[in-house]
Amino acid sequence: MTSPKTFPLTSFHWGTYRAELDGQGKLSKLHDFEHDDDPSPIGAGIVDVLDGPTRITQPMVRKGWMENGPQAGDTPRGEDSFVPVSWDTAIDLVARELQRVKKNYSNEAIYAGSYGWASAGRFHHAQGQLKRFMNGMGGFVRSVNSYSLAAGEVIVDHVLGNYNEMIYRQTSWQSIIDDTELFVAFGGLPLKNGQIGQGGVGRHRQAEAMQQARDAGVKFVNVSPIRADVTGDLDADWIALRPGSDVAFMLGLAHTLVSKNLHARDFLERCTVGFDQFHAYLLGENDGQPKSAAWAAEKSGIPAQQIIDLAHQMCSKRTMLSASWSLTRQEHGEQPFWMLITLAAMVGQIGLSGGGFGLGYSAVNNIGLEGKDIKLAAMSQGHNPVDSFIPVARISDMLLNPGTEFSYNGAQYSYPDIKLIYWAGGNPFHHHQDLNRLRKAWAKPETIIAHEWCWNSHAKHADIVLPCTTPPEREDLLLNPRDPYQIWMQKVVEPPKGVLDDFEIFRMLAAKLGFEEAFTEGRTQQEWLEVLQDRSRAMNTDLEEPMFKLSELKDAEYQHIAPPQDAFIMLADYRRNPEAHPLKTPSGKIEIGSRTIAGYNLTDCYGHPAWFEPQEWLGGDTSRHPLHILSNQPKTKLHSQLDHGSYSRQHKISEREPLTMHPDDAARRGVQSGDVVKVHNDRGACLCGVIVSSEVMPGVVQLSTGAWYDPEKGADGNAMCKHGNPNVLTLDRGTSTLAQGPIAHSCLVEVSLFTDTPPKVTAHQPPEICAVNKRPDS
Repeated sequence: MTSPKTFPLTSFHWGTYRAELDGQGKLSKLHDFEHDDDPSPIGAGIVDVLDGPTRITQPMVRKGWMENGPQAGDTPRGEDSFVPVSWDTAIDLVARELQRVKKNYSNEAIYAGSYGWASAGRFHHAQGQLKRFMNGMGGFVRSVNSYSLAAGEVIVDHVLGNYNEMIYRQTSWQSIIDDTELFVAFGGLPLKNGQIGQGGVGRHRQAEAMQQARDAGVKFVNVSPIRADVTGDLDADWIALRPGSDVAFMLGLAHTLVSKNLHARDFLERCTVGFDQFHAYLLGENDGQPKSAAWAAEKSGIPAQQIIDLAHQMCSKRTMLSASWSLTRQEHGEQPFWMLITLAAMVGQIGLSGGGFGLGYSAVNNIGLEGKDIKLAAMSQGHNPVDSFIPVARISDMLLNPGTEFSYNGAQYSYPDIKLIYWAGGNPFHHHQDLNRLRKAWAKPETIIAHEWCWNSHAKHADIVLPCTTPPEREDLLLNPRDPYQIWMQKVVEPPKGVLDDFEIFRMLAAKLGFEEAFTEGRTQQEWLEVLQDRSRAMNTDLEEPMFKLSELKDAEYQHIAPPQDAFIMLADYRRNPEAHPLKTPSGKIEIGSRTIAGYNLTDCYGHPAWFEPQEWLGGDTSRHPLHILSNQPKTKLHSQLDHGSYSRQHKISEREPLTMHPDDAARRGVQSGDVVKVHNDRGACLCGVIVSSEVMPGVVQLSTGAWYDPEKGADGNAMCKHGNPNVLTLDRGTSTLAQGPIAHSCLVEVSLFTDTPPKVTAHQPPEICAVNKRPDS
């Protein structure tokens, strides 16, 4: 019998596998990579859909657009049928549209909205390829920050000086295993999120590291409305606080430290600025309200004595404070990270082994890895001469309100008037909030072009769909900072005839538009892989063993890159000597108080961390919508990728995404496990299957994102998602005028037993494919 180790390697964002093919050369099974002791089961989901009915195997054009021209046709996007065309026709149509919009409106009317996660490889990175192409034809309107933690990215830049330098270079798990005594996890440590990693995963570390820490005696505390946010193996204490009250809870801890004189005065004086402003706010000197444990108890629902006891434990033990990325995805999402850093500074253990703070342990596999900091070569994206941009979560605002001013990070900008959207990688109908509003906004542009491999909601809402390959169908390099394995991602199967790589699609377009040489630099894909590997090798000459040449990597399939012997401790050098190792903040120190932000004079973000009451939360008006919904990351797919695969589908209930409810809430509504329910508020509704469980606190329901949007129009004009996409419910407004991030977790709903026959789920069915009468005029 053939050993799985003889099968070729392929890699995804959720792991590396060995691919087994059947007698016809089709992918039949994925075997776990032999060096990954905790492989993700997500990978199995691609086997049955790679050549399934949802696969797009030739260019497609929306019928109404094809027959009547841009933005024309009686049938709206998302409901129309599609017409197959040849690649020559498709390239001609796309090139003419780009030229038309550029000539008639300028490049500032083009939004290139790629949002990552399309490939684990260094070369076949859809976002990078798209930006390189768009810059080559004169630029585009771009987005900044991420849906994952936009508010966190902006605030960390102000408080610590550089988000990018901090977020993936956090204190390693080995330091936690060696020296941490108490690990307090705000938002938990969800292992399901740690299945994935930007750039791909060679070996999963999160579950192993947590268990090693538990075995070493680390005590875990899960501060979250969801018990399962920390795995049961860790025997964590569960503090089930009211959603959205994390900052109030932390303020109560901070007030206890000050009132008991437990705060680290020396560290605060040496290593921070602005504590005096925060101290005055904490004591209520300006607003008359001390942020005491009793005050925090009213906001969070956690007894004051429990808050006081935890504060004492934090100062008496070597303590790591952690905040999940999810805490930034709520109203005023800038505040949890800022407050956590402030609280850690007050405890005074920042820069000590096993102490301080972390931002997103287990958010992705990369966080806390002990590996070497590998420098990565990438294809240059060139220069974008267009200055206009939007915060990534403000797409609907831009499309619905062109010319309107918006605030971002202390400055004023205006939304451009977008006529054409070009999207390659990602799915806006997964990431964005208030999908009924997005559908109205999505009708505004004249033309929408998408690269997609399957008929998801993104493809169905496009005008021109260009079919692209998936990772097993192309060669690439997996090289991820700190992951111990570099993988040669082999082409294990041939793509369907008529399906092309993003690079080849853009090469053909660049040739049509007259800048092919500038786009390719005269190199083939293989030559680019050689260049990228050679450049990475030259950037990492300090490794104990040199990185393989590409030919060597191909022969070996992978290279193990040994981690450093010493555990990494974030801000250790800074703690030892703040003057010699200043941060990139205006003061060179940790900015508990920020003069920069204070100078913006914002009403929704002060110059220090603070509590702002959310518009929708269980501490407010719950008369009509009494349940708080948390739409966290799924465990059976990456965002919405492979929702149509077997692994995701087998976890659905009545073909719909599962909703978890507390037994008390279910009983009040006559709901049992396995029932189909309608989850609704004024923005929309969706149908879900129910799991009744005490894993969520009373008053909270949990519905993961990722179900492909499957709208059915209601009498009120809003569409109900038959499949269970929570973003028909979530509020589409910025975290604050500082960061303008998404606030999906600030959302109230009601849940009702669905007594009618549930409508058929059609999310995983392709649209109607038909003929066309004529082509649009040029």
